[in-house]
Amino acid sequence: MAELNHYQTLQVSPRATQAEIKQSYRRLAKLFHPDSQQETANHEQIVQLNAAYEILSDPQRREFYDRQLKNGSFSAAGNWQQRTKAAQKQYQKQRQTAQDIDRQIQLWLSLVYQPVNRLICRIINPIKAQVDELSADPFDDELMESFQDYLKDCQELLSQAQHIFTSMPNPSPLAGVAARLYYCLNQVGDGISELETFSLNYDDQYLHTGQEMFRIAAQLRREAQAAFKNFV
Repeated sequence: MAELNHYQTLQVSPRATQAEIKQSYRRLAKLFHPDSQQETANHEQIVQLNAAYEILSDPQRREFYDRQLKNGSFSAAGNWQQRTKAAQKQYQKQRQTAQDIDRQIQLWLSLVYQPVNRLICRIINPIKAQVDELSADPFDDELMESFQDYLKDCQELLSQAQHIFTSMPNPSPLAGVAARLYYCLNQVGDGISELETFSLNYDDQYLHTGQEMFRIAAQLRREAQAAFKNFV
């Protein structure tokens, strides 16, 4: 079967105006686009359309192409056919890369972001209630023991979160989300250390510093959440 020239690909006359070429290209691109959910979807056809439109939409390149067609140059025909095939491969590569990134994002979301987010919430959400309960009498052994048990649970939850966070690399488009989670986990770890020191020496300064670090961690978690929502 003979290869179609660019005019035949775009289903226009060699005398077509730029407006007619553009109109036909848009109509065919919609018809054959792989994401159109239509039976006519054909990514190879879309690549050929793109290659044809790239030439015919540029007056100078179109003029040069017309001379090649008129002269019946086999090398010229070979050139645009090779260009079409090269564009085809490039399109397929870009599409595959986009699909791979989408899969990576979904995996990172379900296997890293969501579980780490839940673990962080389990650490920082109870802090106010825990401190309020302890404030009734910080020197009460039972109340302090309960607070220390909470901190022990926090440390275990943090270890789980850190392990999950480092279990797989984050997709490059979500680098900002991952960075905020990383700093959030660091703040949580430092906050736990401050609160543990308070539980040993009863110095309120460590209690206030630990609470402030948890507050910063909560803000970073919200920023990560907002960054992800903005991305999607």
